[in-house]
Amino acid sequence: MTAQDIRSRIEKLIDPSQNKTLKELNAIKHIGVDDDLVVLIITIGELGGDAEKKLRRDLAKIIKLDLGFKGIKIQFEENRRTTIRKAKFIIIASGKGGVGKSYITANLAYALRRQNKKVGIIDCDIYGSSIPHLLEMEISEPLVGKDNYIIPFKKYGIEVMSTAFFAQDEQPVIWRGSMLKSMITSFFEQVKWSHDLEFVLIDAPTGTGDVMIDLKTLMPSAEVILVSTPNEIDTYGVIKAGNGYKELRHNIIGIIENKSYVIDPKSSDEIEVYKRKATDEIAEKLDTEIIATIPFAVPKFHLALYESGEEVGEIFDDLATLLIIR
Repeated sequence: MTAQDIRSRIEKLIDPSQNKTLKELNAIKHIGVDDDLVVLIITIGELGGDAEKKLRRDLAKIIKLDLGFKGIKIQFEENRRTTIRKAKFIIIASGKGGVGKSYITANLAYALRRQNKKVGIIDCDIYGSSIPHLLEMEISEPLVGKDNYIIPFKKYGIEVMSTAFFAQDEQPVIWRGSMLKSMITSFFEQVKWSHDLEFVLIDAPTGTGDVMIDLKTLMPSAEVILVSTPNEIDTYGVIKAGNGYKELRHNIIGIIENKSYVIDPKSSDEIEVYKRKATDEIAEKLDTEIIATIPFAVPKFHLALYESGEEVGEIFDDLATLLIIR
């Protein structure tokens, strides 16, 4: 019995608080099977009422009586609406730290702005938030409007929200899971994002964990770009993260191979840093493709961002075009 088999049985159930099926509401956020235990994460219209009790009974009947599992664990979450209405959500993810995930996020957003797209970045890399630094932003507490919504910061026309704005400068963020979830949820539901945003890039935490599941409950749908390097050490983590996002039913756009090579300043030849490139193996195992290879390089005009006239900037322009025409 697979998670898909379970989904096909329970997605026909109705959430009484919204009078629609779980499938219509895209309410089934996670299905896990551990021997004889089924773990479900489902969003519903209202927590704690008769509707929740009825749905809990209906789920238990199917899982335990009809399908024969011995146990069921259900986590219900209230279906709150994000303030972002029409934008495409793109999760930038990696399997381990140090591969350049935030650097990719910042440059991809900057390239989309060069093509006159309305872009936002949500920095969910809680323990290593670096987006404001990469965009050369001053750190200050965000303002709150009269409607009690947080006003996002803006740099180069990119709307930005990050935990860096809520922590003291150069101080570590030491938060438990519930605090992380509360902060990330507020980025989606309590920030006054522009109504005409076209793309929202999510700088996701490294690896797999609670935040990966939390993001699934907050976004109507999302696609994923995985970031790795040619280094074989990075392979396992990226494959694991990719499989996690696939299990949560996110579509993987492809892989960006960062730190792929060095350009010889005299001959302009590409010099490979690693003898064996492991990224092809990642793409094969995740049934996806490498959509860009990015070299080691130093920007000419910014701390971390590239302009269109630079070779790396042109690569990001091509990536931005790919996202636009999808």
